[in-house]
Amino acid sequence: MSGLRVVPTWRHGQERLYVCLTDGRNIAWYDREAARINLLSEDRREDVLDALGPFLTGRVAVGPPPVPTPAELARLSLHPDDDLAPNRPGESLQIALDRDPGPSHRLRRDPRRHALEAEQTVGDALDRLDGAGWHTLHSVPLPGGDRIHHLTIGPGGLFAVHTLYARKQRVTVADPMVALGRREPRPVLRRVRADADRATYALTAEVHPVLALVGPTDIAITLRPRETRILKDTDLDDLVRLGGVLKPADVEALHAMARDRHTWTKT
Repeated sequence: MSGLRVVPTWRHGQERLYVCLTDGRNIAWYDREAARINLLSEDRREDVLDALGPFLTGRVAVGPPPVPTPAELARLSLHPDDDLAPNRPGESLQIALDRDPGPSHRLRRDPRRHALEAEQTVGDALDRLDGAGWHTLHSVPLPGGDRIHHLTIGPGGLFAVHTLYARKQRVTVADPMVALGRREPRPVLRRVRADADRATYALTAEVHPVLALVGPTDIAITLRPRETRILKDTDLDDLVRLGGVLKPADVEALHAMARDRHTWTKT
């Protein structure tokens, strides 16, 4: 027995199969779309091919990664349980709903489902920025049970994005208060800025706060938010226009750091 195991991961609809040692370290990965097995060490070539045998279809190329960047190697060194990159938008909420679906009410929907819909909508919009050199992590866990809904890293900088379900409602903003329709205002912007501050501390790089509103009919700002962007989910691609802050190598290095769960344990 080789002691190797195969761990499938999905990211933006693409599947990769990682070959791991018993301690969780990756030594190879199979990219189905490229029909290529990338080996980090030739020493275990035959063992890797045996482990991947049941998953291979057609002819595949085998060899070292074409361009093994430091960021890629850092990612591969992560134990699968410590890698945040595979997290889906709303990962934590989805797990909570799977464990406890809550009562079924036809007239009143579980607010967690609205929150999940909002995070999925915003997450999908941010993931579409990948082609422009951006990376987004979802449901980044923080000590104490808190989490950053989305952390987006790209040429325009780093952004902690907090989502808020506002479907068919008028949103009124008077920093730090945010009111949906006729509901009582809540100090949402304090939470948004606190998330960004904790991310800044963890990554030792400035992280900007963003509030993403999903489906509002109108946004009325009576007191301009301090250092906080407020965007509709349909306007998140505005971040792409913010360039010239980070070089591609910096983006990759920060993404590799941010995806490691241990980065966030002391925030």
